[in-house]
Amino acid sequence: MVEKFVGTWKMVSSENFDDYMKAIVGFATRQVGNRTKPNLIVTVDDQGTICMKSQSTFKTTEIKFKLNEPFDETTADDRKTRTVVTLENGKLVQKQSWDGKETNIEREITDGKLIAQKCIMGDIVAVRTYVKEA
Repeated sequence: MVEKFVGTWKMVSSENFDDYMKAIVGFATRQVGNRTKPNLIVTVDDQGTICMKSQSTFKTTEIKFKLNEPFDETTADDRKTRTVVTLENGKLVQKQSWDGKETNIEREITDGKLIAQKCIMGDIVAVRTYVKEA
């Protein structure tokens, strides 16, 4: 089921991301984050370890994990989170917890596009859409 996410994805749109970032980080980090249009590269190895790499001219981040196994993540905006990724109804759901806060990032494939980054923080939802390059 995770295999459909494998590939290189290029961001084509970003909606409401500034409001989402406001809920999480400071002004300077938000300005950089809003201008960044990262590629998302998803791979899975023989052991079932998933690698998600976000590549941009500003910063490249990478996380490696197995589904349902919590791990420590340092996010692109330098938050230290406890993260777990699950597969729910065909969606990859990434739950990040830090300093008593929590955010969810849902990724799903719709009409051949990766509607990744349905980023949810409280009642704020941002949607970032990617198309497959390779």
